[in-house]
Amino acid sequence: MNPQAKLTFALSLTLGTTLTISSTHWIMAWTGLEINTLAILPLISKSHHPRAIEAATKYFLVQAAASALVLFSSMTNAWHTGQWDITQLSHPTSCLILTVALAMKLGLVPFHFWFPEVLQGSSLIVGLLLSTLMKFPPITLLYLTSPSLKPSILTTMAILSAALGGWMGLNQTQTRKILAFSSISHLGWMAIIIAYSPKLALLNFYLYTLMTAAVFLSLNSIKALKLSTLMTTWTKTPSLNAILLLTLLSLAGLPPLTGFLPKWLIIQELTKQEVALAATIIALLSLLGLFFYLRLAYCATITLPPHTTNHMKQWYNTKPTNTMVAVLTTMSLMLLPISPIILAVV
Repeated sequence: MNPQAKLTFALSLTLGTTLTISSTHWIMAWTGLEINTLAILPLISKSHHPRAIEAATKYFLVQAAASALVLFSSMTNAWHTGQWDITQLSHPTSCLILTVALAMKLGLVPFHFWFPEVLQGSSLIVGLLLSTLMKFPPITLLYLTSPSLKPSILTTMAILSAALGGWMGLNQTQTRKILAFSSISHLGWMAIIIAYSPKLALLNFYLYTLMTAAVFLSLNSIKALKLSTLMTTWTKTPSLNAILLLTLLSLAGLPPLTGFLPKWLIIQELTKQEVALAATIIALLSLLGLFFYLRLAYCATITLPPHTTNHMKQWYNTKPTNTMVAVLTTMSLMLLPISPIILAVV
């Protein structure tokens, strides 16, 4: 793909995201979502591999259906109340349809089936965009409409997402699929808290984006698409592999790393809101996620390939690590001590 086309798609993604997050009118928000969808499709399908074409088709169909539901929800609300303002969503049917539409956009259970398949058909960099940037506009719409949405529906979806994200990630050998199920699990944490503390959901999303970007860029640096490749990369970039181990543990939410902060605050807030049962269930379900992060970390740093035959070791890489990877991994590990400052800003 030539640089002009890449620049066009990058600008379109920026425009679509900015349009959605800054709009107050439903039509403008919908337009931003459509621009985003159309800009990411060529990036998914650029390799011309059948799996990439299939991923782009699946992505288009799901996002088109979700956008139609967003439009239908806003029109139903406007028909009954005369309001096109995003924050004035009050009609019960519109709220329900919008919850379904945004769950489809984000990949929340039970509308999650497309996400692992699309991520598996994309490159790591496009997978990073799909897991972070493309989820920002729907999360913003959830944030703006959160007072109108039913907490019971969101809590049910959240617990199912945390359960299925953890459960289905256990048996995977492809790193992109593992990160897709990790994303579904993290979205469960955001969905469960957004009705009670929307700002906390956004903080969780920012920190999730930070840690996921660090993992995707690290895997991209060592070109690891499956666990068997990851097992031999310690000879190539030992320092990056050691940092990847810690970043994965941060993504799992282990203290004293950055990933512990949102989980700690969410459980605290849920307990204050007297939904301690939901907090207990989602905390226990995060152990499933911890298992497959530990499996990834184990493969990255402390295993030899599982066979005794001679195999080609990769050359030791003397090329310096990308500055972006260094900054993101450092932030993924060390933000917990400054959590009072982060909370003051949020």
